[in-house]
Amino acid sequence: MDLDVFVSAHRPEWERLEELLRRRRPRSGAEVDELVSLYQRTATHLSQIRSSAPDPALTARLTGLVARARSAVTSPRRSSWRDAGRFLAAGFPAAVYRTLHWWAPTAVLSLCLAAVIGWWIGVTPEVQAAIGTPEELREMTRPGGRYETYYSSDPAASFAARVWTNNAQAAAVCLVFGAFLGIPVLWVLLLNMANLGVGIGLMAAAGRLDVFLGLVLPHGLLELTAVFVAAGTGLRLGWTVVDPGPRTRRDALAQEGRSALGMAIGLALVLLVSGVVEGFVTPSGLPTWARITVGVAAELVFLAYVVGLGRRAVRAGETGDVEAADRPATVPTAA
Repeated sequence: MDLDVFVSAHRPEWERLEELLRRRRPRSGAEVDELVSLYQRTATHLSQIRSSAPDPALTARLTGLVARARSAVTSPRRSSWRDAGRFLAAGFPAAVYRTLHWWAPTAVLSLCLAAVIGWWIGVTPEVQAAIGTPEELREMTRPGGRYETYYSSDPAASFAARVWTNNAQAAAVCLVFGAFLGIPVLWVLLLNMANLGVGIGLMAAAGRLDVFLGLVLPHGLLELTAVFVAAGTGLRLGWTVVDPGPRTRRDALAQEGRSALGMAIGLALVLLVSGVVEGFVTPSGLPTWARITVGVAAELVFLAYVVGLGRRAVRAGETGDVEAADRPATVPTAA
């Protein structure tokens, strides 16, 4: 091989490849095709030089050029603030809105269950006696008792962080383990509604239900909504295992699973707001009506966010999944 002739013949291709790699602006489709073609040809040139006429300087130059081109061709797309903005403005609200027909009935049925448990405990002294001794029950329900001091038992910041962590874990269990036919989701819901029902029943029996609701509603509206959204999504994921629809079961689980994991991030932010309210507003000296107003306002803002942005995003074709460029390729299936 005449190295000088070879270099003269192919230098324009190498320089063009370097030019494409230096560009900061997004490349057009034609430029991407050209980049891939030049990368493949330059890799072939490097192999030819190494085997026929090894030249250290030229080999080093082409090795670096091929490595940069390979990185540009094969490296995954980098996340950006644009992705975060798209997720908050469209992806997350669309995912929540798409599962509305799952989590809304879940919320209604769960709250009915908590109310029934609370009524049963409140009117049944035998059940109250099984929960604790009369002295223990008085200590929990009296003015300044454990139900009231619970929210001020720790500094507000650490209490909010602990509550946020616990609630985020419960939501994550619903989302991640929903694929096990939704069974872990039902268990999480049962535990949460049983705890709520016990508080309702004991405080109602003590004639202090209004105090209990004044403590729970400021943060509980948003907190429970987030848990219900996670539970409804987990149940939907479990149903996907049973009935994937026109998609293959693997593709259906992959799509719904990616959407569920994205919702875990969004719900963590929602629960962070709820934790801040529980840590700073619930134990504050504000009047009960003012604390409840804060909770109702937070809940209405979240529902308006989900229904307003979510419905618009779903109509635009958004599903809460990652962008098409980041999804694995799939093959069409017959309906």
